[in-house]
Amino acid sequence: MSSISRRSLLGASAASSVAAFSGLDLGAATSGDDAGFKLGVASYSLRKFSRAEAIKMIQRLGLKYVNIKSYHLPLDSTPDQIREARKEFEDAGLTIVGGGNMDFHKDDEADIRHKFEYARLAGMPLLVCAPTKITLPKLPKFVEEYNIKIAVHNHGPKDNFPAPQDALKILQDMDPRCGVCVDVGHTAEAGVKPLDAIRASGSRMLDVHIKDMRVFGDVNSLCDVGDGVLPIADIFHELRKMGYTASVNLEYEINEDDPFLGMARSYAYMHGVLAGLKG
Repeated sequence: MSSISRRSLLGASAASSVAAFSGLDLGAATSGDDAGFKLGVASYSLRKFSRAEAIKMIQRLGLKYVNIKSYHLPLDSTPDQIREARKEFEDAGLTIVGGGNMDFHKDDEADIRHKFEYARLAGMPLLVCAPTKITLPKLPKFVEEYNIKIAVHNHGPKDNFPAPQDALKILQDMDPRCGVCVDVGHTAEAGVKPLDAIRASGSRMLDVHIKDMRVFGDVNSLCDVGDGVLPIADIFHELRKMGYTASVNLEYEINEDDPFLGMARSYAYMHGVLAGLKG
């Protein structure tokens, strides 16, 4: 079967899957561990919603894994507020796989320590982060002290690290708990093929942000996963081939006021891809 026809088949399957759940409660039909993958959500996707609303939407999507953005747990929260927020996520049956994306733009160790302490209290084993070339070399000390991993998130041409390979140049001699979060959309925006970035990252790939776009490299053409040109099935196949065991988190950046249906379609497509891998 050609890649085009296979993609069309999976897309049709995804659409029918969403249509089948007229109540849009996908919990009974999906699993966060398809084909061994931890399929989760970056809560940035739900940035226009309160923590309580976001948690309910994640549950309705049938997910178990969440990377918490500060919209749902502000960085200036008190220790008690952080513990309470953590309890809300965990009581809802969600596993916190990380936090961020979090800026480390200030060359200030007190600021860095505050964010690692926040992560510790929140039960975040990993921080998806946006450091500078000055602050990144200062993070391993805190990684070792707190035993919290860091994953540098690439953000395209205007960023300190346009593609994962740009961060890897600095990370290569650091503690193995210092790695990258491969954002496949921003990787394409940087003119790099996501599969090339994934292969180059190897064991330094500690997180993945999944999304899709209709025109390769154009972040203004972001769309539901499965409706674009990024090789989603090939990405999952490569991750499986590499023995990747960390999370693959949907970072849904469009339709911010009403993202649920598009997110549901994206997950349905990915579940179809993962079912194919299992088969």
